[in-house]
Amino acid sequence: MRTIKTPHGITLHYQDEGNKKSPPIILIMGLGAQMTVWPDTLYYGLVKNGFRVIRFDNRDSGLSTHCDHAPPASLFKSWLSKRLSIPTKTPYLLDDMANDVLALMCALKIKKAHFVGASMGGMIAQLIAAQHKKKVLSLTTIMSSSSLPRLSAKSIGVFIKLAKLRPKTQNLDEAINYNIKLNQLIGSPAYPQTEDTLRHHATQIVKRSYNPNGYKRQLVAMAASKNRQHLIRKIKTPTLVIHGSDDVVIPLNAGKNTAALIKKAKLRVVPGMGHNFAPELMPKMTKWLTKHIKKAQRKHLNKKRKKQQKNTLV
Repeated sequence: MRTIKTPHGITLHYQDEGNKKSPPIILIMGLGAQMTVWPDTLYYGLVKNGFRVIRFDNRDSGLSTHCDHAPPASLFKSWLSKRLSIPTKTPYLLDDMANDVLALMCALKIKKAHFVGASMGGMIAQLIAAQHKKKVLSLTTIMSSSSLPRLSAKSIGVFIKLAKLRPKTQNLDEAINYNIKLNQLIGSPAYPQTEDTLRHHATQIVKRSYNPNGYKRQLVAMAASKNRQHLIRKIKTPTLVIHGSDDVVIPLNAGKNTAALIKKAKLRVVPGMGHNFAPELMPKMTKWLTKHIKKAQRKHLNKKRKKQQKNTLV
């Protein structure tokens, strides 16, 4: 585990495994989630398949900078400002989080990479793919969206339940129990996990870092950020969209819409998958990512080779 400091003073905690000469993959995690939410089976599976794989804590999560010095984040004010064109200050936007990723690449001397983003991480990866095309070799978005998704009645019901369950204090036991309930509500119906398993993971996560105010600031960053759909249409890089059929946080239609907006994007709908990384699905997901990224890597190398041959002839 290592750290880098961005030009804007954000310290990012990251892990970098695999041969440094291998094609790099950058994994970007979602709302309020630490880098350790990327399953080790997926992470080390990609390393084993010949990639250099980097995962990191976003700002305001895990062991990276907690932006507690920032003004209080208000979801309501953010919502109101977008609808009534009333200016309001937010601690940061998704664009700032995208710049954190670019700063990490710069520090690690990575010019181009394959990007894999989950949920909010997929949104950040989309911004990079649309606005920094030369840095992106391929894009994969998992359980993500091209904008704030329209929630179904079922999704709204889940969020109401979560709001009622949210801990009122900083007590770690309450945080662990909330994490268990969260994963029971949003997890994959076809791949349920035992409460003992969920408790083990929740305990590890909460003891590593507990930052509920960071979650709120990230949520406001999502809500306050501009609609990305006009940008996403500009993405030309090879793209894979993975989405669960039973995702109650970001409905399947959001994944379908993302795939429709990106030229030649491939959509893979996973039956029974919710808004989590079910352990049973990780061997398949590792295989899908490996196939997609290796194909994109070959395309990049062929294009680079043709360009070199053309320059030689000139």
